[in-house]
Amino acid sequence: MASKRAEPVTILSLRRLSLGTPEPQPKKEPKTFTVEEAVETIGFGRFHIALFLIMGSTGIAEAMEIMLIAVVSPVIRCEWQLENWQVALVTTMVFFGYMVFSIIFGLLADRYGRWKILLLSFVWGAYFSLLTSFSPSYVWFVFLRMMVGCGVSGHSQGLIIKTEFLPTKYRGYMLPLSQVFWLAGSLLIIGLASVVIPTIGWRWLIRIASIPGIILILAFKFIPESARFNVSTGNTQAALATLQHIARVNRSAMPEGQLVEPVLDRRGRFADLLDAKYLRTTLQIWVIWLGISFAYYGVILASTELLERDLVCGSRSESEVVVSVGVSEESRSPCYCHMFAPSDYRTMIISTVGEIALNPLNILGINFLGRRRSLSITMGCTALFFLLLNICTSSAGLIGFLFMLRALVAANFNTIYIYTAEVYPTTMRALGMGTSGSLCRIGAMVAPFISQVLMSASLLGALCLFSSVCVVCAISAFTLPIETKGRALQQIK
Repeated sequence: MASKRAEPVTILSLRRLSLGTPEPQPKKEPKTFTVEEAVETIGFGRFHIALFLIMGSTGIAEAMEIMLIAVVSPVIRCEWQLENWQVALVTTMVFFGYMVFSIIFGLLADRYGRWKILLLSFVWGAYFSLLTSFSPSYVWFVFLRMMVGCGVSGHSQGLIIKTEFLPTKYRGYMLPLSQVFWLAGSLLIIGLASVVIPTIGWRWLIRIASIPGIILILAFKFIPESARFNVSTGNTQAALATLQHIARVNRSAMPEGQLVEPVLDRRGRFADLLDAKYLRTTLQIWVIWLGISFAYYGVILASTELLERDLVCGSRSESEVVVSVGVSEESRSPCYCHMFAPSDYRTMIISTVGEIALNPLNILGINFLGRRRSLSITMGCTALFFLLLNICTSSAGLIGFLFMLRALVAANFNTIYIYTAEVYPTTMRALGMGTSGSLCRIGAMVAPFISQVLMSASLLGALCLFSSVCVVCAISAFTLPIETKGRALQQIK
């Protein structure tokens, strides 16, 4: 008899079900990211190259406006028969305007945006620069150049925008390279002066020098407002749109999640710079800025005086520098009137090229030794070369000393610009740069009277003063309490 086929048996596993309230499952936190994380994730790319070229070019316009004083001074001295203190006053008033408006523009930039203040400063500077070329007298020239100085003071916002968009590891390399633009502006104005002044005059030189600033005004539309600033004011959508635009241009990816940053109500307060956390840093930074500016513009103006008066080795005394500016023997001016020769322009160009000579070493020092140690070394070397400038040497030796001095003072400026932009948080970064730039101009205001007045009376005394200030700055740089190498930009205090 056939056996029955076994039916398949399904085994059911039963479990007790609770009729009570189910246990709540832990909610997954939504992913978030900050501007700092977004900037690091997106990385360096085509947007940053455009940013470097456009914002870096602000240095061309600024250098042309500042160096203009050095190349025009001999001409206006002759045209208006100016004495030493009157020539020095032109530079001093330019930096007085710069000093006052550095703080004002810094406050406004922390409240209303870096981009708006940068645009305003360029429009302002170009307008008054053009007006300067129509100056009917010395008094009008001084006033209008002072107004140009007010406008130029806002150009530092370009550096802040670059700093706030660059990833951490690129800041120590890209920001010092911006010195190339300052060098280009300096060489351009000296080259133009050698051609324009002898042919169509200094007024046309001023008009031509304002052209780069006008062109940049049109180029600013390609650069957005700082995402760090927008997010700090609560405008998260604008910051997100900017970061997404940068990611598209760089062909990179945004971090996953939602952009989240705290809204900061207290921004740009002067009292924050003197808060216990930043008091020592701020005071030492101010001393360094003042000393670096004093040395930098001292070198530029001293170069002009050494070329005009041939003071090295005491080969020409003050009594010999009275020259005829009229047609008769009686028509003599107490002012020293000496127009630059082609060889003088060549010497200025060679010494100016020195501003980029130490850039590779400066970049290595900033990134490997750190900002503080690198700055203290270059400041110490600056002090030494100021003293060496007193040595009676040949024309080639003088050019060599000026070359090295320009290289060192440019390296000092590179380092302190980077350090100041990195050490302060977003809430007070523009104000920190503004107040530092303002104190910096006090040094620039004093420098003309040392280089153009004291130096003619005592070359050694003037050089010792420059050297002593550099030693103080070297000590202050070495003892700064915060090192910013490899440090992320701080958003809040």
